Amino acid sequence: MSQVFKALADPTRRRVLQLLRQGPLSAGEISDQFNVSKPTMSAHFAVLKEADLVHAEKSGKSVIYHLKLSVLEEALLGFVHSFSLGDQAPHTGREIAQ
Repeated sequence: MSQVFKALADPTRRRVLQLLRQGPLSAGEISDQFNVSKPTMSAHFAVLKEADLVHAEKSGKSVIYHLKLSVLEEALLGFVHSFSLGDQAPHTGREIAQ
């Protein structure tokens, strides 16, 4: 889960995921949306792949990226559940006067 949050910590990577919500895109199509170097975008793609948030598929000379939304959903649900205490309110150490 920490790899997912590392990937999501960067605004460029979050924007890449937003673009991929519309459907698969080539690395070039994605890179054209940003004012950064190709090596910088490659590093962002590597972090997203390492977190298993995207799937890369070779198509001729292009690399096509697909969003793996189920991985993102699973990570976010796991994060929410890690703070869940069931139906109980969190204990603050203070009693509520009635």
